[in-house]
Amino acid sequence: MHDIIIIGSGPAGISASLYTVRAGLSTLIIAKDRGNLAKAHKIQNYYGVEPEATGSQIIENGIDQAKQLGVDFIEDEIVGLDGFDDIIVKGLKDEYKCRGLILAMGSPGKKLPFKNLLAFEGKGISYCAACDGFFYKDKKIALIGYNEYMAHEAAQIREISSDTTLLTNGMPLEIEEKDMAMIKDLKIDDEKIDGFYGDEYLSGVEFESGRKSEYDGVFIAYGSATGADMALKTGLLTENGYITVDNKQGTNLPNIFAAGDCTGGFKQVSVAVGEGAVAGKSAIEFIRGKK
Repeated sequence: MHDIIIIGSGPAGISASLYTVRAGLSTLIIAKDRGNLAKAHKIQNYYGVEPEATGSQIIENGIDQAKQLGVDFIEDEIVGLDGFDDIIVKGLKDEYKCRGLILAMGSPGKKLPFKNLLAFEGKGISYCAACDGFFYKDKKIALIGYNEYMAHEAAQIREISSDTTLLTNGMPLEIEEKDMAMIKDLKIDDEKIDGFYGDEYLSGVEFESGRKSEYDGVFIAYGSATGADMALKTGLLTENGYITVDNKQGTNLPNIFAAGDCTGGFKQVSVAVGEGAVAGKSAIEFIRGKK
């Protein structure tokens, strides 16, 4: 078990790790890729970097610096969180345990174009099977998704109701053979989705063809899990898809912190680095208080 796990290897996550590891805390960074900064052609508005520096160079320099100080790195895609005192971080490859967690997963990036999505969020549409599944026990459920993240949500939903349909929205399934058992026996509908319909509460899904299907509840696990998705799974407060933090980058849970684009605000490398430093310092204070 690590003292600190940081999800995300961008400027916020790396910055936080430099503080936690130098404070003597065992620190693990988990990330599935290098994030949006790695795609930036040139970075010319950040202090101290050469004019021709690319986002990828900045990321790799930061990772090398953290590794030299003793930060552990694992490439994995995170699909869930569990636990309260000690936190279990669930990845596609393995599970990881820590005393304190820093979310630095970047901006939500997930813009689903389904009509009436916002109108029925919390009124029949959910993003967390572990959180809301109880309310739909033995009812007719739709799960929207197509990849590994969806499969792990399906594993929980199939325990809730045997009447569950997987809606892929026209996407081919991207699930490893070993995980196909998670969606075994689920009905699959691959027609493209137009949106949702109902009155005060959700009644069902409408497809681009005009066909409608009634559902008591719809769970969305489309694409990769975002910081907001992780927040919902742990009861963290969010606003407009971003994690709510205080001036110490603390969330409403004492052992979870967040920094960078996943908290909203001005999306700049300089801001992410600063927030990461504050989150790292706050995490250090939390762990030392526990010990």
